[in-house]
Amino acid sequence: MYSDRINALPPYLFATIDESKAKMLAKGIDVIDLGIGDPDQPTPSHIVESMCQAVRDPATHRYPSYTGMLEFRKAAARWCNETKGINIDPEGQTLTLIGSKEGVAHVPLAFINPGDVVLCPDPAYPVYKIGAQFAGGEPFTIPLLEENDFLPDLDAIPADMLARAKLMFINYPNNPTSATADRSFFEEVVEFSKNNNIIVVHDNAYSQMVYEGYQSSSFLSVDGAMDVGIELFSLSKTYNMTGWRLGFAVGNEKLIKGFGKVKSNIDSGAFDAIQRAGITALTGSQQCVSDMNRIYEKRRNALLKGLHGIGLDVKPPKATFYIWAPVPKGYDSMGFSQLLLEKAGIVATPGVGFGPYGEGYIRFALTQSVERINEAVIRMEELRI
Repeated sequence: MYSDRINALPPYLFATIDESKAKMLAKGIDVIDLGIGDPDQPTPSHIVESMCQAVRDPATHRYPSYTGMLEFRKAAARWCNETKGINIDPEGQTLTLIGSKEGVAHVPLAFINPGDVVLCPDPAYPVYKIGAQFAGGEPFTIPLLEENDFLPDLDAIPADMLARAKLMFINYPNNPTSATADRSFFEEVVEFSKNNNIIVVHDNAYSQMVYEGYQSSSFLSVDGAMDVGIELFSLSKTYNMTGWRLGFAVGNEKLIKGFGKVKSNIDSGAFDAIQRAGITALTGSQQCVSDMNRIYEKRRNALLKGLHGIGLDVKPPKATFYIWAPVPKGYDSMGFSQLLLEKAGIVATPGVGFGPYGEGYIRFALTQSVERINEAVIRMEELRI
């Protein structure tokens, strides 16, 4: 019944986690969900109010622009300049997305022919490989290893793969490892891209989720990056707008144009009322972002203390709202996540769900209150791991 491309896909990780969680809830078990990275706090009120006003305007009820409202793209370009120090043309170098997941999934369709290689990090957000497969491409795994600070070893990619490679995904601050990258890494990527004629797509969805004064870099802020790639930004995590589905791509004009051709043939653009709310988010006070980061930092510290207390060697992340922890000796990632769910009522994501190189780790999302995280810690201590 199904197409070969569907039959080739593994079960989508987070859908499987939802099913397991539902079974536990059906048994009446109090579940603490530290699995999927879905912010638990509401969208800031000034953004919600902007949406309410916009949705009452009949002008927003018509088909939106395929490339996005120019006013939203101008706001996105201005935000990029203010937060990342990069100059973006809102007309030729900016494209509105229906969330960055949509962007990740669709961008290979613009550039990948059957048999082309797409360089995909591992462990990583599963949609990088899935998007490559849907486009007929061949995903090639580039391992992210702890001994390399979860940065890819570009020199280790085989020459025969480089000869066929046309696109590469990178993602820093990183999901799931929480690793960060400095400008020197991005400079290495630009040189690598130019030497091998490879398009770079930097998924920068967690750019503003930072702690203790850390500021994440933009790939496009490096000299030459605008020649070889694009960067994807999301309003989902930064502004607690996961359900709203809004993001944007910026970068090389030819790449943005090609990407835009795909979108104009697949979707009809983001709802204008949501884009107006997005303008409010991007141009208004960013205090709401700072406030959320302080909340996540307190949660991070509480969970780190608990994980250290049960003997797990976990490094404090400087960004994202994830903690990437090694599993205890004697467990693999699936076994440990099942133990946490079945014996402690805690949902966490097994590292192998992000790819083979995620084996041996588990990911916790900081999407519960400090009180609930402390309860999760008590439950883990009672397991006597």
